[in-house]
Amino acid sequence: MRLGVLDVGSNTVHLLVVDAHLGARPLPAFSHKAELRLAAHLEEGDRLSERGERLLREFVDEALQVAEDKGVEDLVAFATSAVRDAANGEEVLDRIRREKRIGIDVLSGEDEARLTFLAVRRWFGWSSGRLLVVDIGGGSLEIASGIDEEPDAAFSLPLGAGRLTRDWFTADPPPADEVRALRRHVRAEIARHVGEVSRYGPADHAVATSKTFRQLARIAGAAPSADGPYQRRVLQDSDLTDWTEKLAKLTSAERAELPGVSESRAPQLLAGAIVADAAMDLFELKELEICPWALREGVILRRIDHASPLGSGR
Repeated sequence: MRLGVLDVGSNTVHLLVVDAHLGARPLPAFSHKAELRLAAHLEEGDRLSERGERLLREFVDEALQVAEDKGVEDLVAFATSAVRDAANGEEVLDRIRREKRIGIDVLSGEDEARLTFLAVRRWFGWSSGRLLVVDIGGGSLEIASGIDEEPDAAFSLPLGAGRLTRDWFTADPPPADEVRALRRHVRAEIARHVGEVSRYGPADHAVATSKTFRQLARIAGAAPSADGPYQRRVLQDSDLTDWTEKLAKLTSAERAELPGVSESRAPQLLAGAIVADAAMDLFELKELEICPWALREGVILRRIDHASPLGSGR
């Protein structure tokens, strides 16, 4: 089955086309994306602006045409924190649903955490034992832990790298007092939820997903993306602590010159590092292994599971 997944994220809106069937690894066939930065189009009162809605509508038009051109049989569309947090998010989606005749679900933060956890479990398998999964998006932080494919604990916090950069920093690079204030805020928010995970015991395997973690691992010495998805990549807590301090002193332009850091993501990398450093410290993690699969793959896997009746093959 050729499946299309339209991911309306806080930073990027992405259509991923995959060839997939039950029991097989989904194979990417085509990717079409744009950095719309919908979270930056939230006006006073957290309403998605007319321009933000127009950009989203235009991308959905493009995505539907690409899906048709690429022979997509089934299209799954979902939105995450930028639309979820917008006061008029559902109104905007309702207009797009009616005009484009496409269903777009709004995932809760817990849904995001659970689906990302599923993807990580499938990637690493049962031999990983108890998993702890940490994912930093543009608008939120998701954490999940468990021994099965459904996590025992899963939650989402409004600690996305883009959101924190907009809300807490006033200069580039930010003043030291703003960095310290954000550090305190992030650690207090995460600390409130540590017990939800630690009550089940320590993780056998701690894993990170998302572009933020991939970039942090890369500047800390991990293999480049060109080496392929099967190259093992880890982020050590000592390296992350050092790099968080370094990033605080660099401008966005200087961060963009670091290996693996894109110009568009460079401004929010410091906030992402502060969140990552806090999570590793509070959950007492010495290292995080980077998983190439995340939320989109979790959505794909769940769709395949539900679309294929017991005993069916391709």
